[in-house]
Amino acid sequence: MLAYSGGLDTSVLIKDLQEKYDAQVITVTVDVGQGEDLIGAEEKAKKLGVLKHFSIDAKDEFAKDYIFPAIKANALYEGKYPISTSLSRPLIAKKMVEIGKQEGATGLAHGCTGRGNDQVRFDITLSSLSPEMKVLAPIRDWSMTREEEMDYAKANGIPISINATKYSIDASVWGRAIECGLLEDASVEPPADAYEWTVAPENAPDNPEYITITFEVGVPVAVNGKAMQPLELIEEVNKIAGRNGVGRIDHIEDRIIGLKSREVYECPAALVILEAHKDLEKMVMTRHENLFKQSIDDQWVFLAYAGLWVDPLKSDLDAFINQSQENVNGEVKLKLYKGSMQVVGRSSPNSLYDKNLANYNIKTGFDQSYAKGFIELWGMQTKMCNALKASKEPKTSKTTK
Repeated sequence: MLAYSGGLDTSVLIKDLQEKYDAQVITVTVDVGQGEDLIGAEEKAKKLGVLKHFSIDAKDEFAKDYIFPAIKANALYEGKYPISTSLSRPLIAKKMVEIGKQEGATGLAHGCTGRGNDQVRFDITLSSLSPEMKVLAPIRDWSMTREEEMDYAKANGIPISINATKYSIDASVWGRAIECGLLEDASVEPPADAYEWTVAPENAPDNPEYITITFEVGVPVAVNGKAMQPLELIEEVNKIAGRNGVGRIDHIEDRIIGLKSREVYECPAALVILEAHKDLEKMVMTRHENLFKQSIDDQWVFLAYAGLWVDPLKSDLDAFINQSQENVNGEVKLKLYKGSMQVVGRSSPNSLYDKNLANYNIKTGFDQSYAKGFIELWGMQTKMCNALKASKEPKTSKTTK
């Protein structure tokens, strides 16, 4: 079984597995909303002599069972990356194992290199779900450069797309990752042709666009008052944010294996929805819940990023996160303008914000005289420590002239 994208790496792998392992290769392409030509990928695989090919439409499952949990966890790796690629890997691995068992496969292969994160995600998930099948990573073992792969492809009659010569692209409905080529120079601004889902902020409309996202139990259910299914909703927000230049990410990322890499992403819907969700949580959850959940969210996103989707700890964290989302219901309004986004309004039936208590200009039930006693108790130990410190400082002697 080979996880097949139709791209350079996995197309080269078909020939490699056939020649080096004398293997009958079954390819599987999992559609997670990457917007690629799946029919073309199937035709290409068959031309390269595979025994069978499977195309799996998993977009709805990806949105509901992988993206929505990430929204509940405010999943931003290192505060910037919505783990769009990371989330799709355990789903692809799951489908590979299901079909592999169905077809009696003896091995599971992927096209990851030894420098990236995906090798960790695939190896751990595949071997955990199917320990009886051997996991192969021929590109990693082969240690070929991208240029050598292209030479091998040309020599073996494997078609190469124009984009493959410039960038390495990985996409899902939750985001698009762009690597290689000029992007490897971290000091250079990404070229305009690296982006497809977002317009350049300077070319976005001159008037701001407002978007309202409705949440129920921590997940988005409507955009601008229109109820939508998970996949449809994400696609709609991608369009709205993308045409306003929102969603571009350029940062230095710490990979699991220790390397630092320059990463460029387009994640319009992800950035907007996550910002709205996090803002709503602050309105409906107590200070203690919010502070504690931040640490849980950080651990959750690290597990998902680091290939540990099937680790028991992630299930434990899911239980807490799901419980925390019961009151995360309401609407959040955002203003999108030339690459920027800003929450400008929010409301919830479970809001802990009371404008009558917060308002300085009207008489309320808030007794301000309580504040004096609270401050005395709140700062007691701080004042005691400073007094003790002062008592131990050497006294300066006074001299007379």
